[in-house]
Amino acid sequence: MLRIAIVLITLLVAGQALAAPQLLTLEDCLKIAADKNLDIQKAKEYASYVQGRYVEERAAALPQLGLQAGFGYSKDDSTKALYGASQMQANRTVDLSLSQPLYTWGKIGAALKAAEVGLKTADQQLRLFRQAAFRDVSIAFYDVLLAKELHRLAQENLAQKERHHTEAKRKFEAGVATDYDLLAAEVELQNARPELIRTENSIRTSRERLRFLLGADQPELDVAGRIEAKPEQIPGFDESLKIALDKRPELADQKLRIGINQELVTIANADDKPRLDLKGTAGWHQLEVSDPGPRRQSDGPAWNAGIYLTFPFFDGMRSRGRTQQARSDLRTSQLQEQKLRDSIALELRTARYNLAESAETITALSGTVKQAERLLQMAEKGFEYGVKTRLEVDDAQTNLLRAQSNLARANRDYLAASVNLQWAMGVAGE
Repeated sequence: MLRIAIVLITLLVAGQALAAPQLLTLEDCLKIAADKNLDIQKAKEYASYVQGRYVEERAAALPQLGLQAGFGYSKDDSTKALYGASQMQANRTVDLSLSQPLYTWGKIGAALKAAEVGLKTADQQLRLFRQAAFRDVSIAFYDVLLAKELHRLAQENLAQKERHHTEAKRKFEAGVATDYDLLAAEVELQNARPELIRTENSIRTSRERLRFLLGADQPELDVAGRIEAKPEQIPGFDESLKIALDKRPELADQKLRIGINQELVTIANADDKPRLDLKGTAGWHQLEVSDPGPRRQSDGPAWNAGIYLTFPFFDGMRSRGRTQQARSDLRTSQLQEQKLRDSIALELRTARYNLAESAETITALSGTVKQAERLLQMAEKGFEYGVKTRLEVDDAQTNLLRAQSNLARANRDYLAASVNLQWAMGVAGE
């Protein structure tokens, strides 16, 4: 029996260990996100896609080779008037064809340049999603820390209410407290429980959001750390804006897309222009003639080569329409770049304001918490000696809880605002 009990206890402990959530630091979360985040994986797939597009466009400048083979019969009775009889013909051919563009009015060169620029957009897309993952995972991590801190404060508040209720019950039994005092303590105790339930749920939901950002296949997790911030000097707006305009991946991507649109104008404009192509075939042909007459057969090598000019000088103005559309797309991209610049400036200002606000809030509340703690100690000691009322103790407890909660939120807001400022400057995680 003892052995069985030991085995059962061992299995129970092992099961609890397996069920325990994985404890992660911020660095752990960012490392996992860099490898497992779905948006980052999508960006890597986009890089593969544009690489394929580049290979496709490059093919237009390379020789095109093909193999054709055929076997067929033919007979034309209309030739009787010329030759007195129509004969059955059998044709067998094997040809290797070659086609090489020589001059396309810049169309192929522009397509290659556009594809090369497209490769660079993939790099910027990957930077964008990596920075977004850094921002989102960091803020989600801080949200879990905040939820855990608010839960701790709710537990302390509930424990305080339980002590007050025990003290009120003791005094009531000793005959030095009234029914009102006992009932008030009970009401306060019950009112403290919903906040504990809310903070427990907040921990669960914030963990799930973090787990989602790290990848859907992540196990249950928890975070390690403290929700504590140390405000630092905020860089100047002009300096920050200069860095943002140079580093933001969205802006770099938009500039590259303008370059692509410029090449697309060249491509559309070349559709109704002359082009030269080298074309040729080489192979082996066999011809057999019979019926009527004896069967005759001949075979041998066959080839042809030439340079061909194509000039679609009038296509119903289709090419002009495409060129106009391409130029409109180019202008739209340029306007989008200007709008993005203005948006980045606004985003940067907002991030700096939020960071300054949270820093000032931390400074204002840092001393308030200590004062509220001392005030509560004085109120409880005074209530114990009968010189303070229950209302004064409750007010002191409420003020302390509010100050601690506000300070925890301010710390979280500062850390999140700092990450958002890095995102606005285009240097998040870099």
